[in-house]
Amino acid sequence: MTAHAQASPATEPHAGGSFDARVRQATGADLRAADLETVQVNIGLRCNLACRHCHVESSPARREEMDEATMDAVLRAARACGAKWLDITGGAPEMHPRFRPFVEAAAAQGLRVMVRTNLTILLQDGYAAFPAFFAAHRVHLVASLPCYLEANVDRQRGKSVYAESIEAIRRLNAAGYGTRPDLPLDLVFNPGGPALPPAQASLEADYRRELGQRFGIAFTRLICIANMPIGRFQDDLARQQRAGAYQELLETRFNAATVPALMCRHQISVRWDGTLFDCDFNLALNLPVRDGLPRHIRDFDPAALRARPIATAKHCFGCTAGSGSSCGGALA
Repeated sequence: MTAHAQASPATEPHAGGSFDARVRQATGADLRAADLETVQVNIGLRCNLACRHCHVESSPARREEMDEATMDAVLRAARACGAKWLDITGGAPEMHPRFRPFVEAAAAQGLRVMVRTNLTILLQDGYAAFPAFFAAHRVHLVASLPCYLEANVDRQRGKSVYAESIEAIRRLNAAGYGTRPDLPLDLVFNPGGPALPPAQASLEADYRRELGQRFGIAFTRLICIANMPIGRFQDDLARQQRAGAYQELLETRFNAATVPALMCRHQISVRWDGTLFDCDFNLALNLPVRDGLPRHIRDFDPAALRARPIATAKHCFGCTAGSGSSCGGALA
């Protein structure tokens, strides 16, 4: 984003250090979960887009999707552990054939439902009724809009995605999203290249000014997420011979103040096939929960998972660099 561009790292590749050792050195303890407040579930990888930054590499060609029995097991697990939130991701989760009944069942059992939408799906044939559906079930929406400038969004997500996203936000605003306190609409920023996000509060002010003045649209808050060195983004870094430099940036900017709020400490992630992970990034890398723990939703055990040791690798520095990063935005 032009107004907040940061210099990309230009140093030589760095071998990298141990994330576990850095956490232990900074906090005096190993990284462990603190609670199971959120059950995050990736219900499939089918998507109408194929974004350059997508860490799970979703696209229209993907066919992986969660079956009904696994969805039922997810809801049982959320009830068993006393979770407050069901966080539904994809792909474009709206494209799953059982998405609606899944949301309805979760809301019926008292879960607060969060859905991560790419916005553009709401303009596709067969999906126009979703703003009203979301509002009826008080779904918390988290929507990707990685810049307030058209060229930057289209470069990262595809031609015409910006214009379609703006139109989708208009429709969500018309349904009450972003204007009513009970219908939150959060927008998600991530950098266009190998740099850390700018300060979340100041960038949110820029989004509000630009989107309000130019389009008259509203949103609840801005979430800043760092690009993880995995998936398509890591492939781009490797092609540009910048992977080592970006990893070094993440490690150099390690911030111990982010550790208490790391999302892996407060959730469990479930892949479409029922496999359990500490977070969505570990899911993308097929790095399940540690040996000796239940690894499938059918074997879900709240007592074993609530204070579990977290499986880590060098990409975890992406969550602790600078102000920190999570599915909920900055951490410190």
